Amino acid sequence: MSHIKVKIKEKDLNTIKQICKSFNNEPKELINVLHKTQEHFGYLPAEIQEVVAQELNVPVAKVYGVVTFYSFFTMLPKGKHPVSICTGTACYVRGADNVLQEFKRQLGIEVGETTEDGEFSLSCLRCVGACGLAPVVLVGDKTYGRVAPDGVKAIIDEYKK
Repeated sequence: MSHIKVKIKEKDLNTIKQICKSFNNEPKELINVLHKTQEHFGYLPAEIQEVVAQELNVPVAKVYGVVTFYSFFTMLPKGKHPVSICTGTACYVRGADNVLQEFKRQLGIEVGETTEDGEFSLSCLRCVGACGLAPVVLVGDKTYGRVAPDGVKAIIDEYKK
């Protein structure tokens, strides 16, 4: 995974500090701080993690450990239209892997990557709780059920400019 060096602007630095302060700079609030920070910035690059660690007075390794452990957190910017394929048991059994392969082919990216134009990013989820609609694809908050590989292009086209 290539590491993107991010220069934090002064106002962004202040935003991170404010978020930490809103949780009283409590180390036990790390997950809440990270949620709020990712909500604001869209992702949590190493540079942001370092500021959070400093503000909460916890080791950077601990922050990194939490960010990499929970799949909700991401260190890479997501696309304008984040595509998530459910790979839970029901979806997998009903062909989610073929759907995933087709998204990779159509978008020209791997799981965890974002298209060069920043429009689409691709990820896998464990279970979205819509097993009766398997295989399921989410684009942002919109759910697509019973997706077959030949339906992938139509979904992508919905979001193209």
